[in-house]
Amino acid sequence: PYDGKWSKTMVGYGPEDNHFVAELTYNYGIGEYRLGNDFLGITLVSSQAVSNAKKMGWPLKEVTTGIFEAEAPGGYFFYLEDKEQLKQDPVLKVTLGVSDLQKSFFYWSDLLGMKIYEKDEKKQRALLGYADNQCKLELKTVGGAVDHGTAFGRIAFSCAKEELPNIEALMKKENQKILTPLVSLDTPGKATVQVIILADPDGHEICFVGDEAFRDLSKVDPNGDKLLDDAMVADNSDKWFAAQKMKKASA
Repeated sequence: PYDGKWSKTMVGYGPEDNHFVAELTYNYGIGEYRLGNDFLGITLVSSQAVSNAKKMGWPLKEVTTGIFEAEAPGGYFFYLEDKEQLKQDPVLKVTLGVSDLQKSFFYWSDLLGMKIYEKDEKKQRALLGYADNQCKLELKTVGGAVDHGTAFGRIAFSCAKEELPNIEALMKKENQKILTPLVSLDTPGKATVQVIILADPDGHEICFVGDEAFRDLSKVDPNGDKLLDDAMVADNSDKWFAAQKMKKASA
């Protein structure tokens, strides 16, 4: 919905081949977003992250023994488990809010084929994933409708491209929502990637990407940190808005 200049940065603890990576989108003309209850946080296993936060004076709240809650500048929550960082990806899980656990459970497990790791009816939560050594997806009931606010995003998975038509056919058969039918997207000078974008019962957007082309697009850029630093220095949008005596819009 933001028709203007934007920048996208992928950040993580390692290559996207075997790590969870967060996609940060910066819309130059937007000053703030209204958060909903759709995205409930990311959990990391990293005593280093806890140590870094304490060293920098970043506010931490111990929500349970050895697990600290940290709020990022945009209002998103991170949960830091004070244990030695895992050799594999330290991103343990991503938590999404749902309105009906059974309905969401059916969608993510029965339709999308995720393996069940935990299910707690009393606490109205479930933990699912595609592999033991990958970041997990936690579904947690929010006690009402899911509100995506104005800062909503999506979760993406890569899979063999020949699986994509099967996913699309299954969603059509089950009368599930398809936001973007299977399509090929060209990236100038790089690979052409196939994607399909779905929506679960609560409107959480889910993107499945053809893995073969995705691996070409998602290679780690050795100059990535410098490129990001340079881009932040070059961003004079705050000064421009101030000079025009304007305030960045609220989304």
